[in-house]
Amino acid sequence: MNAQSFTQTLSQTFFAIVLFCVATLISSCSSSSNDNNNSDDEPLVLQDILDQTISYGAKGIFVYIQTADQPAILATSGIQNDTSGELADSRALFKIASISKLFIAVSTIKLTHQGTLTLSDTLQDWLPELSSRIENSEAITIRQLLQHRSGIPDFDSQTGFSWSNSHTDIDDTLEYALDLPADFAPNERYEYSNTNYLLLGKILDRALNYDHRIYIQDTILTPNQLFDTYSLLEEIDISLLARGYWNGNDVTELSYSIPGGSMISTSENIGVFIRELATGNLLSFEERSLYREVFSSFEHSGWLPGYQSIARYSPNLNTVIIQFMNSTGANTEALAQENYNKLLLWVDQQTP
Repeated sequence: MNAQSFTQTLSQTFFAIVLFCVATLISSCSSSSNDNNNSDDEPLVLQDILDQTISYGAKGIFVYIQTADQPAILATSGIQNDTSGELADSRALFKIASISKLFIAVSTIKLTHQGTLTLSDTLQDWLPELSSRIENSEAITIRQLLQHRSGIPDFDSQTGFSWSNSHTDIDDTLEYALDLPADFAPNERYEYSNTNYLLLGKILDRALNYDHRIYIQDTILTPNQLFDTYSLLEEIDISLLARGYWNGNDVTELSYSIPGGSMISTSENIGVFIRELATGNLLSFEERSLYREVFSSFEHSGWLPGYQSIARYSPNLNTVIIQFMNSTGANTEALAQENYNKLLLWVDQQTP
């Protein structure tokens, strides 16, 4: 073979190799693309969703799902006690944090329907002793407190307040939010403030002339057989409580017995509560109409050190989904939201 023929042959061989590589690459990319498209259509497995979230760094996760008239599904993954290695148990008690606010909201709606108070009553009407210490108290209504449209500063955003400490005295906690300028004029906009429900707790106590937690027990918990739901940490056998971890540290013993964040329950009890609130007999027709005047949905989330929760009714799916996670910090909040989104997708895939 002469030099010219050799060069020509080499060139042809090289060109053929290049064509083969390009074809292989295109085929590989096409296959990968098809695989990715197919993965969106592949059915999710509930336990796999939870296990994956645990593998990303969450301690334990507790889930309750109930659709239409179907039996509830309870699922867990991970642990509820890092020291003993005790596995997450769907029967475990859990600090539900601000989901507690729904119980205060329902109580307020019921007392409004009974005529004990009205949604247009002002903060000054019920707590006149605070009128000089809370700006616009003569204009802030109970409706605005319920809707977080009061403009009252959130106590947990103030200098000196720390979730690393227990908070067991309502007046001591309220002090953080007193004698401050309003964040905005009443009803100007929505801005979440824990102070609103702390004040609602005080208003309910005064309207009832006894502790509103007794009213919640007698009117909501007992009639609906929510026997695993409690108002305060001090009421429970703490060995039944899932341990809570904040940035890896056990913070279970911290106590928050202030209105709007103090309650303890199970995923199943909260699931039953949300179902009864959304479509059951917890509210009469008139009470439900009042509720819908104030709120557009049946849901709440919660966060306390070591405990985060989501309780939500999806009308489109006619499904209640409750999710508890006994870890906070270190990106677990993002994990919780991602897991919940996957649960919604899983429920949607079960729909015929």
